[in-house]
Amino acid sequence: MTISLDASAWVRRFHPAPSASPRLVCFPHAGGAASYFHPVSAALAPAVEVLAVQYPGRQDRHTEAPVDDLFVLADRLADVLAPEITGPVAFFGHSMGASLAFEVARRLEARGTKLLTLFVSGRRGPSAPRDERIHEKDDEALLAEVKRLGGTDTSVLDDEDIRSLVLPALRSDYKAAELYHYRPGPDVGCPIVALVGAQDPKVTEAEAREWAERTSAAFELKTYPGGHFYLNDQAAAVIRLIADRLAG
Repeated sequence: MTISLDASAWVRRFHPAPSASPRLVCFPHAGGAASYFHPVSAALAPAVEVLAVQYPGRQDRHTEAPVDDLFVLADRLADVLAPEITGPVAFFGHSMGASLAFEVARRLEARGTKLLTLFVSGRRGPSAPRDERIHEKDDEALLAEVKRLGGTDTSVLDDEDIRSLVLPALRSDYKAAELYHYRPGPDVGCPIVALVGAQDPKVTEAEAREWAERTSAAFELKTYPGGHFYLNDQAAAVIRLIADRLAG
């Protein structure tokens, strides 16, 4: 599979900021797109420049084949992001995006880039896997799981044309997330902040605490009211947390 290394395909800058500003690279959840982080970019600009990652197979990249291997995605994104990061940088990933952000961080730190902070949201620590096989189920079961988690407007998924567009990327992302398992090796040397919804069926506080094992620096766990997409209702609080950590 040939995958573009053109940064303009992978990275969205909704509110470009001065070059001296710290950058926050945001990695979307399974089935998600860079546009999910547009409100985050607007709220943090111009003090922080948000770089939102756009995976293949969705929105303006819908003609490209999605990637169903998280390690392949991490390799490509490390190559894409390395020349884009010329100053202070932090990563934020939600759900599948948290695992991906961690793997990209490992690769970039091996090249000499140290992150300010790695924010991992709505995701179990890599050493706390679950045997989940939603990606192997039929379309109705896959969509039922997405609706259960509440991250997508269900009326959108009821439209047959839209479903046909989103299902390939959604199934590919679920496969990447569900088959991902931690590979021993150097972890990260930056602080990790884990964020979780108190009622999230996909991750418990104990599973989120496993992220502490993946850094040689400080670890924090923040719990918010809500489920897997607690971010939708707790955006202001999470954005304040990010701003405070980057300012510090």
